[in-house]
Amino acid sequence: MAQSDAEQEAELAKRKRIRRLRNLIIFGPLSTILVLLIICIFLGISLYITKKQLHEAQSAIAAAAVRDQAVSGEGAQAAADPMLYTTTGVHESERRGTGDEGQSEEDTDVRKVYLTFDDGPSGNTNRILDILAEYDVKATFFVVGKEEEEYQALYKRIVDEGHTLAMHSYSHKYNEIYQSVESYSADLSRLQEFLYDITGVWCRYCRFPGGSSNTVSRVDMHELIAYLDEQDMSYFDWNISSGDAASSYISTGEIIRNCTAKLREFDEAIILMHDASDKNSTVQALPELIETIQSMDDTKILPITDDTERIHHISND
Repeated sequence: MAQSDAEQEAELAKRKRIRRLRNLIIFGPLSTILVLLIICIFLGISLYITKKQLHEAQSAIAAAAVRDQAVSGEGAQAAADPMLYTTTGVHESERRGTGDEGQSEEDTDVRKVYLTFDDGPSGNTNRILDILAEYDVKATFFVVGKEEEEYQALYKRIVDEGHTLAMHSYSHKYNEIYQSVESYSADLSRLQEFLYDITGVWCRYCRFPGGSSNTVSRVDMHELIAYLDEQDMSYFDWNISSGDAASSYISTGEIIRNCTAKLREFDEAIILMHDASDKNSTVQALPELIETIQSMDDTKILPITDDTERIHHISND
C-alpha cells in the first residue's frame, strides 16, 4: 500500500512537471511576444516624436536661414540727402522738399547707412527707439500686423519720432502669403490699411519675408515684384546682415562685427536686424554699433526714403 502511494505521488509529480513544461512552452513565447510588442510600440512612439521634433527643428532652421540670406552687391553713388517721409492721404505720399534742396558736392561722397529692423513691433521696440533717440538716429522698421493696444502705440511712436514705417507682412506666415500673388497682395493690403488706420501713413516701402531671394515662395518672385511695381510700391532687401535672425544665441560683439566688417565696401549699406522680444543681443549691440558707424569718416545713418538706393537680391527684369 505504501508503494502504491509512492507511485501515485510520483505520477502526480510527473503530471505537475508536464503541466509546468506545457505552460512554459505555451506562455513563454506569448510573454516574449507581448514584451517585444510593447517595446516595438514604445520605440514607434519615440521614433514618431523624434521625427516630429526633427522636422520642426529643420523647419525653424530653414526659416531662419532664409530670413538671414544676404546677397552682396555694389551700391551706387548717393543722390540727394533724404528728407523725412510724410503722408498726405490714402492714395498719395510725399516728402518735405524735392530732394534737390540742400544738396552739396560733399553730400554725394557720403556713405549712407540704413539701420532696418524686421518683424516688430515687440517688447524690445521701446528700447530700440530710446537708443535711436539718444543718438539722434533715424531708422526703418519693416513691421508686421499686431492688433494689441500696446503695439498700436509703438506704430505711432515710430512715426511720431521721424522713423520710416515700412511693411514686412501682416501675418508673416510664409506658407500662406507665398501661395499666390493674390494671397501675397491680400496680406500686404491688409497691413497697409491697418497701418494707415493707426498712424495715417500710407506705406509704400516693403520687404519680402525672407527677402526677394527666398526659396520658400511657391509663386515666382518676379510676379510679386511686378505686383509691387503696379501698386507704386518699392521693396528693399539688404546687403549687410547682422546675423541675429538665427535662432541660436549670437553675442553683441558678433553682431557688431557682422554689421561693420564690410561696411566700407558700400556707398549705400542696408543693414538687416530684427525687432523681436528675444533679440536682446541686438538691442545691447545697438549703441556701440551706432557709435562705430558715426565714427567713420563721411558716413551718415539715415532712414529709407525715395532717394535710397534700392538694394535687390534679384533683378526686377
